[in-house]
Amino acid sequence: MALERGVEEAPHWNEEEYASTIRDEPGVVRRLLVIAEHAGELVGLAVGKVIDTGASAVAELESVVVAQEARRMGVGRALCEEVIAWARGEGAVDVELEVRSANAPARALYRNLGFVEVGVRKRYYHSPGDDAVLMNLNMA
Repeated sequence: MALERGVEEAPHWNEEEYASTIRDEPGVVRRLLVIAEHAGELVGLAVGKVIDTGASAVAELESVVVAQEARRMGVGRALCEEVIAWARGEGAVDVELEVRSANAPARALYRNLGFVEVGVRKRYYHSPGDDAVLMNLNMA
C-alpha cells in the first residue's frame, strides 16, 4: 500500500482490492500479483486478471506500479512480461489495459510490448483527473 500510495499515477485501490489479488478463491476470475524487489526493498508490483476459460478467456493488466527511483531500469517491463506470460498460460488470447492519457512513459512501454491503442474513456481517472486510453495486446 505504501508503494502504491507513493506513486501519483497508480490506481489507488483500497486495501481490500489488493487483498483480493492474493486470496485463493475458486471461480472464473483468476488474479495474479507480481512484485519486484531490489536490495530487499519493494520497488514494483503488477496485478493481472483472467476472466473465464477457453476461447472466451480475457486478460487484463489491471495495475502496474513502479517506485520513482526504480523507473527506466526495466522493472515495469519485467512485471508486464510476467503478467502477460501468466495470462497466456491461463488461456487468454488478448490482454487489455487502461492507462492515464498523460502517462506518456507507460503508454510507450505498452506500445513497445505490442499493445495498440483501441479507445478512450473520457474523465475516467480522478485525483488527478485524466482520460483513460484503452489498449489491447493480441497474443494469437
